[in-house]
Amino acid sequence: MISGRFAPSPTGDLHLGNLRTAVAARMSARRNGDGRFIVRFEDLDRVTSSRELAARQTADLAAIGVVSDEEPVFQSDRFDLYHDAIGSLIDRGLTYTCFCSRREVREASQAPHGAPHEYTGTCRNLTTAERAARAAERPGALRLDSRAAGFDGVMIEFTDAIHGRQSGPIDDLVLRRNDGVPSYNVAVVVDDAAQGITEVLRGDDLLTITPSQIALQRLFGLPTPSYVHVPLVMGDDGERLAKRNGARSLSELVASGSSADEIRARLESEVSGFLPL
Repeated sequence: MISGRFAPSPTGDLHLGNLRTAVAARMSARRNGDGRFIVRFEDLDRVTSSRELAARQTADLAAIGVVSDEEPVFQSDRFDLYHDAIGSLIDRGLTYTCFCSRREVREASQAPHGAPHEYTGTCRNLTTAERAARAAERPGALRLDSRAAGFDGVMIEFTDAIHGRQSGPIDDLVLRRNDGVPSYNVAVVVDDAAQGITEVLRGDDLLTITPSQIALQRLFGLPTPSYVHVPLVMGDDGERLAKRNGARSLSELVASGSSADEIRARLESEVSGFLPL
């Protein structure tokens, strides 16, 4: 039996792109008639997330027929699970503290020896004195030591149901932010395993981070689900749909004259055009 999920961040109202992905996730999970579908709220950042927004998102999803088979969980309630998983890597000597700012990481990745969007290991080999000096300046984030973990030069391969065979390298990804909050990648793989998710359907903007999540699954001894990365809804400017380029919430769409049932039918028709059901 397929177990799928939709995992929005409760930081605002869902727009048409979010709603289409939710419809796709539910349709895919139900394609054999007996699938399980759940909603999970990814609210690691409690500054920008709220339960009120989650309730509004839940209501909008229900209006277009996307209802969780189980009571939705919130990542902000599950930090102990994520810290335990991170602790297992610390105990195995597979982590180190990184004191680089985002600007420093960005500049290092743009240098001749760096790869775009990848961390080049600046803090991996700091001396004890250097580490103490950096710690006095700012709190550090915790990173995976990809070399110690056996991923140096390794390409992680997987097959996506829409995009086919994919592969990508593993860098020293962040496991815990410098404010103590577990990273998105850690939380996602821990939650998917804990909730028995067998199929991850999400937007194709997350296609490139999948190798990192598979690497963490292997390190934590967790199963790897199947992946379906669906095309994003684009704005009139050709960019990913967002508030800045015309994204509208369900209530705004209904106010403009479309019923929730009409929107649902439209989204299901679009999904049927690209989803391998």
